[in-house]
Amino acid sequence: MATGALLLACALLAGVAVAQRVVTVQSGPLIRTEGSHVTIWCNVTGYKEGREQDFEWSMYLPTVPDREIRIISTAQSNYAYAVYSQRVNDKEIFVERLSRDSAVLHITKVQAKDQGLFECYTPNTDGQYLGSYSARTNLTVIADSLTVSAPPQTLSKVEGDTLQLTCEVSRTTEQHTHLSVGWYLRSPEDAAAPPQELVTLSRDFVLRSGGPYRQRITAGDLRLDKTSATAYRLTIHKLQPIDQGLLYCQATEWIQDPDGSWFAMTRKQSDKIQLRIQPTDRDFSIQVSTERRSFTVGEPLELRCTIEAQNVPERFFSVSWVFSSSPVAVVGPSAVPALGPDYVAREAAGLMTVRKESPNVHLLKLQRLHIADSGKYICRVTEREKTPTGDFIDRSKRSRNVQITVQQLKSNITASLSTNSSEVLEGDPIQLTCTVRFTTGPLSVVWQLISKQETEPIQEVASVDQDGAIIHGPTYKERSSYGDIRVEKLRADTFTLSIYNALPGDEGQYYCTATEWFQIGSEPELNWEKMGESSANRTINVKTVESSFMVSASSRTPSINFGESFDLLCLVKPRHNPRVPTSVTWRFLPASTRADDEDQGDFKDLVTFTREGTLQWGEQLLGLGTRTTVDRSHSNTNFRLSVTRAGRREAGKYQCTAVLWRRNYDNSWSKVANRTSNLLGISVLQPESRLKVQKNNQSLVYLEDSRVRINCSITTQTSQDSQHAVLWYVRRAAGSEADELLLRIERSGAFEYGAYADEERLRRRVQSERLSPRLYVLTLNRAESSDSGTYYCLVEEWLSDPDGAWYRLSRESSGYTQVLVRQPEVRLHVEEHESNITVEESSSIRLGCSIPSQSSPDSRFSVFWYVERSVDDDVEDQPGEGDGERECVFSIGHDAIFGNGNCSPREEAELNSRLQFERTTSDQYGLTIREARPTDAGRYYCHVEEWLLNPRNSWYRLATNNSGFTIVNILPQVSTIHSVVCSNESFFYFIFFYPFPIFGILLIALLLVRFKSRNNNKSQEGKNGAPLLWIKEPHLSYSPTCLDPPALSLHPGSVD
Repeated sequence: MATGALLLACALLAGVAVAQRVVTVQSGPLIRTEGSHVTIWCNVTGYKEGREQDFEWSMYLPTVPDREIRIISTAQSNYAYAVYSQRVNDKEIFVERLSRDSAVLHITKVQAKDQGLFECYTPNTDGQYLGSYSARTNLTVIADSLTVSAPPQTLSKVEGDTLQLTCEVSRTTEQHTHLSVGWYLRSPEDAAAPPQELVTLSRDFVLRSGGPYRQRITAGDLRLDKTSATAYRLTIHKLQPIDQGLLYCQATEWIQDPDGSWFAMTRKQSDKIQLRIQPTDRDFSIQVSTERRSFTVGEPLELRCTIEAQNVPERFFSVSWVFSSSPVAVVGPSAVPALGPDYVAREAAGLMTVRKESPNVHLLKLQRLHIADSGKYICRVTEREKTPTGDFIDRSKRSRNVQITVQQLKSNITASLSTNSSEVLEGDPIQLTCTVRFTTGPLSVVWQLISKQETEPIQEVASVDQDGAIIHGPTYKERSSYGDIRVEKLRADTFTLSIYNALPGDEGQYYCTATEWFQIGSEPELNWEKMGESSANRTINVKTVESSFMVSASSRTPSINFGESFDLLCLVKPRHNPRVPTSVTWRFLPASTRADDEDQGDFKDLVTFTREGTLQWGEQLLGLGTRTTVDRSHSNTNFRLSVTRAGRREAGKYQCTAVLWRRNYDNSWSKVANRTSNLLGISVLQPESRLKVQKNNQSLVYLEDSRVRINCSITTQTSQDSQHAVLWYVRRAAGSEADELLLRIERSGAFEYGAYADEERLRRRVQSERLSPRLYVLTLNRAESSDSGTYYCLVEEWLSDPDGAWYRLSRESSGYTQVLVRQPEVRLHVEEHESNITVEESSSIRLGCSIPSQSSPDSRFSVFWYVERSVDDDVEDQPGEGDGERECVFSIGHDAIFGNGNCSPREEAELNSRLQFERTTSDQYGLTIREARPTDAGRYYCHVEEWLLNPRNSWYRLATNNSGFTIVNILPQVSTIHSVVCSNESFFYFIFFYPFPIFGILLIALLLVRFKSRNNNKSQEGKNGAPLLWIKEPHLSYSPTCLDPPALSLHPGSVD
């Protein structure tokens, strides 16, 4: 009962508890090489049992981590995006299902673009979501850098031999990886059979081998050595027939995944090596070989005995040479020969050689065969072998007979003579080569010369005997001591004769006579016997250098400008010969030399190329030697004189002279010939001027005392180094005979005034400026009307020649500038308003003169007041035009001096004068006539003269103008008290001025007395309340003019 309850409780708990889905994927990052096979497993747990799970694979690129790229799904066939659909259809990418809830993604050939984050997603099959449905891992794709190489070859070995093979393995992976390297053998009979592992060095640096080879690696017959960072050497001792087949090296690069497992990223094999192993055979065979079997006396004989057997170096053979049943030599396993008694002396003389060329080849060589050497030669080989019992047995074999025939010497030599050239130039070498063919013995050669002149005997140049000793003829012995004659034996059949520094006397027919010799007898008595003789000849012509020696001069630029360069070329023919050198001298005749003096004696040496190749400067140096360069060609046929920045001193005639020298065999020199070239005329001209000055004509109008500026602009110039002198000219009036020089500005900037500037006193007012290298300005300060005229500039362009001297290249004038200096426009205007005033006699007359307009702000005025008294006042005339008498009343000049000008007033402007002048403003003038009289009546007007100061500080009158009339009428005066008092000044002061001070003094005295009595009688104040008597100051009123006399009055209330 209790057990049932427990089972029920467990069932209930199982129903409540719901499994939680978990998706796991192979942990990353997974690092794989490009092109390798990549697998990523994915498992799901925690789902409802009985349902098969599907898997969907996607990836996310590192550049776009948020964008899903679908790859493959177990549920949907068209799940992949376009970038992976083709690879999925081609089965390059597929999913392998391991179980209902486990699958593996395969990428058979991963690409670099597959690098990214891979996601495994499992769709929900439970009806509700609980747990995780996807998992991700990171895949990194790196380049495959593993290289495995072993040279492909075919090897043939014998059983028991040793084999060594080397394999080069390298990689450049940045990640930490391990390598495993192994050698494998594939059977040539069964290509489908799996390869046999020989030996492998694992990734953990442990050696292992396949089953059949474990014992051999333990015994040391199989090794794998790492000889360097990349080299792995396989060594197999004691090769066996089973080792035959195709050998190759295989390397694997491993990387450890995050889960601790090792993954083989890439695996590569080297090229196959074909190994063939021949089984061991104890039998051997013998073969004797020679190039030919028929010889001539004196020729060498070589016989080779070849042992054909397996593993010859490890076997013991002895070889015996036999001639006609007589022992010649025996060579044992130690390779030390034992000679027969008849051949000991011959071997000591070096005429016999017996040696072991290789383990299986033995040589017998006889020098200088004799007739007695004819016969049969045999090679006998004996092998000594140790039996299992420890005894030695010998097995011998002999070769077939080799018949050698030695015939008596018979000479067939033929001599041929060749030369470098049948015609050589004097000083060049003569090369003769004598070649002898069909020789069998030593040769001797005799060199002879037969001159073209029949009277001269045959001369023996040199000879070479059969021992190689050289003997020079008596005529050529001295030249040979200096190295001019050289005889050589290049080979046994080739002889040369070299005559250096050929002379005209070396011309003729050369003979080469070759004699063949052979040696008879034996040491120490050996004799030479002549076998045969042959000769050849060759005619050599020696062309003297004097016959073809010529000199010519040329130049591409016969006419140049100052500062330019020119090259002169002296061509010497024939080509340079060190044994016949040439000295070349450049000569020069200046252009300043007169034509009738142009002879050879006038030319001066500039520079000489000596025969030794050095330079020697002459007495005439162009441009002080700083601008002249010389050079010559490698062949010493072209001699160039270059002059840079040429000037006047370089103009003239040039020529080159050449002297031919011959170097004798005793190193002394002799002159052979002398040649002079044609003349070269070089003209050095001034450059064509490109000076241009702006020629725009213009007219300028200025007022006096203004600043006149005239530009002189240079638009173009010949050179950037050009300097300019500027001359300023003025033409006073049209039709004048000559233009006047105003100012000259030198190219150095110095000023020089012309005579016109002195005459017109312009030195202080004229000014010249250089605003820029091409712009000059003439300035006239405080211009006068006399400065009017036509101005222009004349520009001189100066250049410096290469010698530093300045010369004027050209002159160019500018356009004309018409300058008009005029006086200011007359704008003087005096107010012409007419007025009529009437005043009483003895009153003041106020006359005004207003100037509302003037010609210049600097104008000054002379003002005159005139009065006209006419009989008929009704006639209206202009001021100064009436018929009445005009009288000057007052005048003031422009210099502020009264009475200036032609005006002579009757009354001088003195301190007590009736005339009072005032100038309230610069254009307002006033005249007051006090105490008018009847005779002052008339028509008044002012006459104004406008004056200006010219630039020479002299005043001149510019304009005049008159004002309108002011008609003044005088009323006669009637005598009254007022007029009587005002008419007498003393009486006026007595009446109106003196009483006031006196009254003031009395008032002050009264106030003082009053103040004193108040202090003394304070007790009396206010006893009865009676006020004191006060006296106030009387009110005074007076007029300061004579028209209103002062009045003294007392007003009511003055006394309280």
